[in-house]
Amino acid sequence: MALVDLYTQYNRVWIPYSEEVWQSAEITRNYKNGNHILHLQLEDGTELNYPVDPSALPPLRNPDILVGENDLTALSYLHEPGVLHNLKVRFVESKLIYTYSGIILVAINPYKQLPIYGDAIIHAYSGQNMGDMDPHIFAVAEEAYKQMARNNKNQSVIVSGESGAGKTVSAKYAMRYFATVSRSSSNMQVENKVLASNPITEAVGNAKTTRNDNSSRFGKYTEISFDKRYQIIGANMRTYLLEKSRVVFQSENERNYHIFYQLCASARRPEFQHLKLASAEEFNYTSMGGNTVIEGVNDSANMVETQKTFTLLGFKGDFQMDVFKILAAILHLGNVQITSVGDERSSVSLDDKHLNIFCELLDLESDKVARWLCHRKIITTSETVVKPMTKLQALNARDALAKKIYAHLFDFIVERINKALQFSGKQHTFIGVLDIYGFETFEMNSFEQFCINYANEKLQQQFNLHVFKLEQEEYMKEDIPWTLIDFYDNQPVIDLIEAKMGILELLDEECLLPQGTDENWLLKLYKNFNNNPLFEEPRMSNSSFIIQHFADKVEYKSEGFLEKNRDTVYEVLIEVLRNSKFQLCANFFQDNPVPISPFSSAIKVKSAKTVIKPPNKQFRTTVSNKFRSSLYLLMETLNATTPHYVRCIKPNDQKLPFEFDSKRVVHQLRACGVLETIRISAQSYPSRWTYIEFYSRYSILMSQHELSLTDKKQICKIVLQRLIQDPSLYQFGRTKIFFRAGQVAYLEKLRSDKLRQACIVIQKNIRGWLQRKKFLRIRQAAIILQQYFRGQRTVRKAVTARALKEAWAAIVIQKYCRGYLVRRLCQLIRVAALTIQAFTRGFLARRKYRKMVEEQKALVLQKYARAWLARRRFQSIRRFVLNIQLSYRVQRLQKKLEDQNKENHVLLERMTALASNHSSDIKTIQKLQLDLEKLAMQKNISEEKEKKHKEDYEQRVLKLEKHNSEQQEQKKQLEKELQEKTEEMKDKMDILTKQLFTDVEKGERQRIILEKNFHNQKQDYEKKIESLKAEIKFLKDENDQLQNQVQGKQQIEDGLKMEVEELSNQVKVIPELHKEIELIQTEKMDVEKQLQYQKREMRDKMSDITRQLRESYDFADVRSRLSTEDLEHLNEDGELWFAYEGLKKATRVLESHFQSQEENYEREIDDLNSKIEHLSQEKNHLQKLFREGNDINDSTQLRVTRLTLENKMIPDLKQQISELQKQKMDLETRLQEASKNKERIEKRTDDLHHNQEEEGTQTRALQVQNEIYTKEKEKPIATFQEFQEISDHMEKQQEGENETKNKMWQDVAYLTMENKDLEEELDKKDRIIRKLQDQIKTLRKSIETAHEEPVSSMLNEYMGMLQYRKEDEAKIVQNLILELKPRGVVVNMIPGLPAHILFMCVRYTDYLNDDEMLKSFMNMAINSIKQVIKEHVEDFEMLSFWLSNTCHFLNCLKQYSGEEEFMKHNTPQQNKNNLKHFDLSEYRQVLSDLAIRIYHQFIIVMENNIQPMIVPGMLEYESLQGISGLKPTGFRKRSSSIDDTDAYTMTSILQQLSYFYTTMCQNGLDSELLKQAVKQHFYLIGAVTLNSLFLRKDMCSCRKGMQIRCNISYLEEWLKQKNLHSSSAKETLEPLSQAAWLLQVKKTTDDDAKEIYECCTSLSAVQIVKILNSYTPIDDFEKRVAPSFVRKVQAMLNNRENSPLLMLDTKYLFQVTFPFTPSPHALEAIQIPSSFKLGFLTRI
Repeated sequence: MALVDLYTQYNRVWIPYSEEVWQSAEITRNYKNGNHILHLQLEDGTELNYPVDPSALPPLRNPDILVGENDLTALSYLHEPGVLHNLKVRFVESKLIYTYSGIILVAINPYKQLPIYGDAIIHAYSGQNMGDMDPHIFAVAEEAYKQMARNNKNQSVIVSGESGAGKTVSAKYAMRYFATVSRSSSNMQVENKVLASNPITEAVGNAKTTRNDNSSRFGKYTEISFDKRYQIIGANMRTYLLEKSRVVFQSENERNYHIFYQLCASARRPEFQHLKLASAEEFNYTSMGGNTVIEGVNDSANMVETQKTFTLLGFKGDFQMDVFKILAAILHLGNVQITSVGDERSSVSLDDKHLNIFCELLDLESDKVARWLCHRKIITTSETVVKPMTKLQALNARDALAKKIYAHLFDFIVERINKALQFSGKQHTFIGVLDIYGFETFEMNSFEQFCINYANEKLQQQFNLHVFKLEQEEYMKEDIPWTLIDFYDNQPVIDLIEAKMGILELLDEECLLPQGTDENWLLKLYKNFNNNPLFEEPRMSNSSFIIQHFADKVEYKSEGFLEKNRDTVYEVLIEVLRNSKFQLCANFFQDNPVPISPFSSAIKVKSAKTVIKPPNKQFRTTVSNKFRSSLYLLMETLNATTPHYVRCIKPNDQKLPFEFDSKRVVHQLRACGVLETIRISAQSYPSRWTYIEFYSRYSILMSQHELSLTDKKQICKIVLQRLIQDPSLYQFGRTKIFFRAGQVAYLEKLRSDKLRQACIVIQKNIRGWLQRKKFLRIRQAAIILQQYFRGQRTVRKAVTARALKEAWAAIVIQKYCRGYLVRRLCQLIRVAALTIQAFTRGFLARRKYRKMVEEQKALVLQKYARAWLARRRFQSIRRFVLNIQLSYRVQRLQKKLEDQNKENHVLLERMTALASNHSSDIKTIQKLQLDLEKLAMQKNISEEKEKKHKEDYEQRVLKLEKHNSEQQEQKKQLEKELQEKTEEMKDKMDILTKQLFTDVEKGERQRIILEKNFHNQKQDYEKKIESLKAEIKFLKDENDQLQNQVQGKQQIEDGLKMEVEELSNQVKVIPELHKEIELIQTEKMDVEKQLQYQKREMRDKMSDITRQLRESYDFADVRSRLSTEDLEHLNEDGELWFAYEGLKKATRVLESHFQSQEENYEREIDDLNSKIEHLSQEKNHLQKLFREGNDINDSTQLRVTRLTLENKMIPDLKQQISELQKQKMDLETRLQEASKNKERIEKRTDDLHHNQEEEGTQTRALQVQNEIYTKEKEKPIATFQEFQEISDHMEKQQEGENETKNKMWQDVAYLTMENKDLEEELDKKDRIIRKLQDQIKTLRKSIETAHEEPVSSMLNEYMGMLQYRKEDEAKIVQNLILELKPRGVVVNMIPGLPAHILFMCVRYTDYLNDDEMLKSFMNMAINSIKQVIKEHVEDFEMLSFWLSNTCHFLNCLKQYSGEEEFMKHNTPQQNKNNLKHFDLSEYRQVLSDLAIRIYHQFIIVMENNIQPMIVPGMLEYESLQGISGLKPTGFRKRSSSIDDTDAYTMTSILQQLSYFYTTMCQNGLDSELLKQAVKQHFYLIGAVTLNSLFLRKDMCSCRKGMQIRCNISYLEEWLKQKNLHSSSAKETLEPLSQAAWLLQVKKTTDDDAKEIYECCTSLSAVQIVKILNSYTPIDDFEKRVAPSFVRKVQAMLNNRENSPLLMLDTKYLFQVTFPFTPSPHALEAIQIPSSFKLGFLTRI
């Protein structure tokens, strides 16, 4: 069909419009070929006769169904107005900022923060094919990452656009995406460092312009390096063409680079004080633009952020401060004042403040800087000339120096960033992100714009070639004949700029000339390019030239080209800076070699045209040459990678959110190459649909015969050949159909016409049906009316008097007849009832009689049984009371013995101390005796020398008096200290007494004993003090005697006699101590005798009690008297369980009255009596063996007896006797086992004997100590009797007092140690008791084992535990946990069987009371479960199986813990299986934590299995056949974006859910836990589906809402089938259900908006607005949601407080709880399958 045939009535076209570029108009009359007038109607209703050229008709408008497409190339009509309108609809109405244009992503700056960049969005796009979801920068980044990983080829993301279009932000988001999806597990934080480089480069390279508050003034190419696992390992950055002129000049309302303003804002901070900065308004370089503040930007806070990023990259504070010093120096340099000195000279004052600060910061000589700022040095071959400069030249030199310093600093910072991002490993691949300036044209265009547009020409050429290549690949892939497409080639413009004798070469040549000027260079351009059609000379200017770029014509001002290209700084100033003592500044100006590109050796790309590089070194150093070289390297890199394009568009110049300026957008679309891509696509086959999409969309145009074919591809070919006659307008590929421009619109027109005709037919038939239905209803009403009227008339004619009488007579006859029949039936029923009652009452009376007889006999039995039980209960209580009394008395005796031992130790220590004192006193007395003899011999001599030594004696007396006074003071002090120590000891003893004895009754007695001991000790201390006082008095008397020695020997002897008498008094104290010790020993012997007597008495009582208990059982009598009523009471005591059997047999004897039954019963009793006699002999033998072990030591027997009583040995023995009646094994087997048990008993007895020997050894040691003490106490008595004479021992007395003081401290320490020893002894006794308990239980177990064989006539009663050996723990774990396969367990077995087996083993360890065995088994079991989970971390069945068993194990530990809250659900038999000795609450917590861990992994595995099915099944699959919720988009995916996944349906999801449910049920997972898992699962389904819906505009339609609601109903039905409607899983789908309803509901009026506000309570305001904006009609009959309606809804939702996030958190986990569900299975009935290989376990 020809294109001109589409200009028919109702179709719409685009016509030029001055304000909006294009406007839409509808054709009112069919256009005929050759007409020059097109009849149109504008959107405002204006009629217009539009003149047209028949060869160039206005472009047709796309159907509404195609408006708002994700990809511009999917439009039927590809032209500029169609592209512009599609972008406007998406941006303004749908609030979508991203749109594809073939391989380009068009990004429009919204000037508003949008919630579409969170981590949830990143994860949503991760792994998705490009085109599956809405256009996004993350989709482009994912495509680059996927191609890199799939093809192992380097990638590039090229972001371009004019200033303010959002290039920098887009590049940052792309880098953030790479850092998130490739995050490594190491701690290197490489990703954070890569992202941290952006704030630094923005601070030093971005500035405010008139178009953008954060404009990048340089180009940047960042290579992000990846390893073989495609994780980031480092990065590298290259920069291009920094705008250095901005450092020294800014236009109005513009700013310098951000870093300067950040420094000025932080000038008052202490660390920046030395920089001597001020506000930005005070510096020349920061105040030129007039406005130093950006609204909404805090420069001070940004400075802090910049410092943080410096630190994150590893830049230390010293380095940062060096950078800030250079920046501050640049600001001060700009404020240096240069004054004119005449017309040819200028000068700088040496007192200039800013000059001195500049020199101080950079450590320069201020006089040299001042001199060479105003002079320059000219070096010729013969001489060197210093020439002064004018003020203008000096200012230029100053500014050039500032630009040079900043350029070096910028390069240095970039270099350091690259070093910080270096990596040690080998780079596998990389992704480069190019953030570069777009095409620029201003009113005044200079050298910078020329270089920028030159770079864009190169990039556009590369882009055109790449687009052409992709088109060729697509055609070849689909086997479409390839035809050459004509596209714009900008190689001539590039040649004009860079070729030999081109603009750049002429510019460099002019720069070489000393007298070169901009005017001369411009004349050369006019001369050389006069005939070039791409170069023009302006008519109104002689200082400009015009170049026809690919985007537009640009006029460049030649002024400043040479100066900017030279970038000249006088060498003498460079030399001054090179000699700076500030190392960083000096390094900037060193001669460094130019680095070689790392890509020069690896990448070889043939350029479009050879560029000849002149050999001159100075020529290569121009700015244009450097830029051309760096651009050449960039193009090499891009050509060696796979490019991905992002074109950023600035929608308006006012920076208003979601405002669309069509003129500005069209200009940028032309400049960035988007329209060129559209033009290339339009020349070939722009619309490309798959066969399935075409079949689904246009099946309505197919005939019945065509639809009957099975090959859909063949159907599509037949239909197209019929609908479109010209075969050149389409092509059939292997998987797609290719259409020329306009053909899809034609097919849509045919489809709309067909639907319109179908609607008319449907309306016709419906209206006819309604009219027929109305007619039939009226007709039926008329017939009914006629029937009533006719019937009434017939009745009136037929009714007569005779007829009435006959009818009445018939009624009377019927009445009597019916009455007779009813009376007869009633009598029959009454007779039958009486007969039944008679027989029933007789039966009940006989049964009542029999019951009364039985009850009478039962009462007799109960009377005797209860009497016997009462006697048994009384005897048991009496024995229990006796046992308690006996234990208490033994404890009292032991405590008293321990107290006596303690007192003996105290006395022993005291006697030892006294013995040491007495030995020292003996030595002193002997020495005094010798002195006395010497004094007797010297008596005569002393009398002669009395006069001579009188003065000496007097002096000595004075000294002694002084010393005596000191001794008295010390004595007082000592008495005071003694008193304090006494009080302190009293307090300590009280505290120790309270700590040691907490029991009320025992504590009171012990306290009294300790108080008595304390009073005795206090009396001893008082006696000692008195003795000390006596000794002090003696010393005083001795002093008096020494003073009177001069008077004569008689006086000395009298004094000595007095002192001997006093010492004799002290000696009398020793016998008293001796008597006290003898008394204590006597009491000790009495206590020991009494203890031995009580031991013998206890043994006698134990033997009597045991004999009475064993002789008290008359089993025949018990069998005849036991009643069923007391069975539960007997079972409570755990005794005589077999009584119920005897009662049943006795009852049967009384009821049956059969003699043969009675004889059998008596014969059975005789057999049992004979067996009892035999077993009694064996029992006596075992008791003999047991007594032999007990008689070894009385003390050990006492402990064994007491522990036996405490552990209820007597009930155990009774149970043993009752069990002996069941034995039926041969006597030989029992004797052999008994002999083995004898050896075990002997071993246990030896252990007990060994313990007793240790205690006997301690007793003997105590006796030896008492003997030593007795001997030692006799020595002081003899020693004191030998005292005869005493001489001067004043110094000895002082030592004695010190020793007394030390003794007091020793006593205190001894008491403290003794108390600690007592505590240790108590702990030791407790350990011995526990050990003996274990030994007794083991002994009892061995006795039980010897008699464990059952009697054949009676069944076994198992105890619900499994016996195993400690060395079998590894085998249990290996077979039951590590090697167990779930599928072999879940069939025909109880749920949680392994858990029950584990608990039965735990019960066995509790039965043995073996703490170590329990800990070992529990730890090994838990660690093994962890190991299984770790090894099968992705195995759903294994995780489900062990989650179930872990919960069952946990429930068993709770159920049988003995706690009331868990016991109330148990049966009486289950309560018997409660744990007796251990509290396993800690292990319950460990198991609970393990269960939570397994549950979380279990949920993760479920999510990983079902997540790939959710979007295809819930969103893409069409459950309702015939109602398509999708429209074919015609989007052309990348060749790498191949969806190779299986086509999942809703059935797939339901099958997967059923598999999960069946597996969990088979593994016995608790129903509540299963409901929680299903709830979590349904939440994931709803969240993933809803998140995908938010990101897929093509899914937001009314029909898709119906499909989603249908799929939700399938899920709800599944819940009902599985009886899971109470799991709250349905509520988790509520947001998705409301979203589906929102797609279906009417969205037009205010009432609709109110209804949406009231019903969509589970959706946030952001989500509701997103769905409304994304709503896409499927057919022309549907309408888009009006923006005004969206604003109404949004206004209502403003009051709603909810999350601002768009996406739901798919990783959210509901809190899991493990309900307690008691096991109904009795442990006694559990059987172990042979497949478990646990035959070594024995049921007890």
